[in-house]
Formats: sequence, C-alpha cells, structure tokens
Amino acid sequence: MQLQTIGQVMNKHKTLIPLCFALALSAGCSSWNPFHKKERTAAPVPVASNDTQVQGTVVGDERTAMEAANEPGSASTSTQSSEQAAGPVLASGAPDSYVVKRGDTLWGISKMFLRDPWYWPEIWHVNPQIQNPHRIYPGDTLRLVYIDGQPRVTLERGGAVRVEPRVRSQPLEDAIRSIPYEIVAAFMSKPSVISAEDFKKAPYVLAAKDKHVVMAEGNTIYARGFHDPVEVGSHYNIVRLGAKLHDPDGGDVLGYDGVFTAAGKVTRGGDPASLLLTESGRETLAGDRLFSGNVDVPLDFVPSAPKVKVNGQIISVHDGVEMIGQYQVVVINRGARHGLAPGNVLGIYRLGEVVPDREKNSLVHNLTVFAKNVQLPEERTGTFMVFKTFDRISYGLVMEAKSTIKVLDKIENP
Repeated sequence: MQLQTIGQVMNKHKTLIPLCFALALSAGCSSWNPFHKKERTAAPVPVASNDTQVQGTVVGDERTAMEAANEPGSASTSTQSSEQAAGPVLASGAPDSYVVKRGDTLWGISKMFLRDPWYWPEIWHVNPQIQNPHRIYPGDTLRLVYIDGQPRVTLERGGAVRVEPRVRSQPLEDAIRSIPYEIVAAFMSKPSVISAEDFKKAPYVLAAKDKHVVMAEGNTIYARGFHDPVEVGSHYNIVRLGAKLHDPDGGDVLGYDGVFTAAGKVTRGGDPASLLLTESGRETLAGDRLFSGNVDVPLDFVPSAPKVKVNGQIISVHDGVEMIGQYQVVVINRGARHGLAPGNVLGIYRLGEVVPDREKNSLVHNLTVFAKNVQLPEERTGTFMVFKTFDRISYGLVMEAKSTIKVLDKIENP
C-alpha cells in the first residue's frame, strides 16, 4: 500500500475541515449568551405552559431571596468593578426558577436574578394573560427564560400559568412588597423628618383641657386643621418641629427635624376635635403637629433607574445616627421637580479625601508644608431606593451599604 504524504491527506480533505469547524462554531454559539457568565443548555420555557407540576427552585429552604442573594460568595456580595454595565447582567448564581416565599421583597428577588436589581423592568416579561403581573404572591413561581435570545423573567401563578384573566382572591396586603414595609410605616407614622409640604397641611395642637400648658399621657387635648372629618377612635402621633433642614446647594429650607412627643386617640370629632393622649415621649405643646398613626404608603412600585440625570446629597437620616447602614431611612435634597419617582434607585458616593502629594511639588522630600494637594476619586458606598417624593426632597431606604455612609454623601444615578 502506498503511503500518502501529509500534504496529500490535507488536500484530499480540505473541504471537510472548514465544514467541521463551522458546525462546531454554530453549536457553540447556540448556547452562549452575553448576559450570563456560564452556559445554559436548557431549552427556553414557553410563556404559557400547562405544566401544573412545576414547583420551581426553593433557594436555601427557608431563606428569602434577599438572604440567598446576600450569602457570602454570591454574585451580589463578591467584589465587582465599580463601573456598571449599560444593561442588565444576570447574577452568576441566578436560578432557572424561584418560588416566592413569605418575607420576600421585590428588591431581594431582583437582586437574586440580576447583578444590578434596578434593571428588573428590562427583563420582566409582561404576560397579557395575567391581570396584574406586578402583584407577586407567596407560592408564585418566577422563571428565567430566553425570548428572542434575551433573558426574561415570567410569572406563573401558584405553580402554573392561568390562561384566563382572573381576580386574585388573596388579599392585596399579602402581595410581595418592593422594600420592607414595616420600616417605612414606622418612619412615616412617627416622622423624624417633616417636609415643608407636610408641615403646612398637618393638623396642629390648639390647647389642653383644664388649661394645662404642658400636656402629657392621660391629658385631653384639642386640635384643629383637619382636612377631612375626624373619626372617633382614630390614632395620631404628635410631632414637634425641630431644626431646619437646609439645601446644601443654596441654603433654602427644605424641611424640619421631627421630634415625637406623644400619641393620642380621637374621643370626639368636630372643630376643634378632642384627643386623649395614650403615650407620652416628652411634653406636648400648642403648635405641635399631628400625623396619622395609620399610614398607608404604596409600595407596589418596581425598582428602576431614574429617567433623568440626578445629582444630590443626603441631608438627614432617621434617628439622627452618624453612621448610616442598610435599611435606614434617609432624606435627600432631590424630589419630583428633579425627575425622581418612587422606586427609583440611586448610588451613594463618598467624595474622596484631599491628600498632599509628597513626591512632587515639594521643596523637601516627605514634607507636606509645600506639597500640592490632590483630590482622591469618589467611592461607591451604597445603594438607595426612593419610596416617597415631595417637590424638592425624597424619602428613601438604604438597600445596600458597602462601607460607612454619612450625611452629605452624594447620590447619583447608579
């Protein structure tokens, strides 16, 4: 048998090699997706499925989505570049499906699927067969699928997609909130910050029964300024105006520190109305403001980036603490007139320190007397979500704190 040279073999199969290479390249591209760091080989799941056995993946058994996303080693807690992507990037550990649990928040769920939770609206697939897709309940299944090559999250009610619109029989208060409601409700019912708008429209203490100058628990007080008829039995918290909150940009008064003095129950309607003080933190005086103890702050918004460029500062923090951490309420000097809306997410940044450059522009090495000062770059310290806006200020919750956050730190688009 005559031996063939390498060149003869190559010439004989020169059309076969490119064909094999093209097939291999095509097979590799079909499973690659730029939104995810690992390959996904599972076929896309249809939006309208009749599979009633799908249960999804319960992450960590009893853990909520936020607890799973915050676990050490997850994509959310790993060191990432400070430079954010221009679009949604899936978290490296994003599950194929997730069963919503009681105690979850929309932020926590978004954080589990996405590296940057505020891109949630861009991967949410609105299924017209579901009446209100933004109402998510415990027991619902969220599925990560690919539609036209792009990652999308679909909703299956109670483990299966319902093909006909139906009214949810479950109470709306059972729906998953965007952020922890109890923290927001506590802040709003006993406000430590009062906006200028709230101050102007809030009812006020007129006087006390029996001409008491200082009012405390057990006393009856009279109040006026209610915009609607007062119902007997309704509860109010009484707050005194404290120090003025000035805008760092121009010095204008944007609001006031609020000091809780007492809580009371309406015993008689009318003008003035009568209230019995049931709790006393300090003495109550004429002119103190009343705020309803039954607060209903809509939290059915979706995390999203502002539609306009926003630059501002933190001007106050709930409880007056110096070091701000996760789930603390802060106030910023930007509001509706600046394009902010509930659900908007902002990054928190600390301005870099000014340090002397000892190596250059100094007469004597290592002396700072004549050294030129250099401004260090700002650093990202946390993430903040707006839950209530006024004209020039907004209330929000610190969702993530990577390091110490302080009053006057900057807030910008994430």
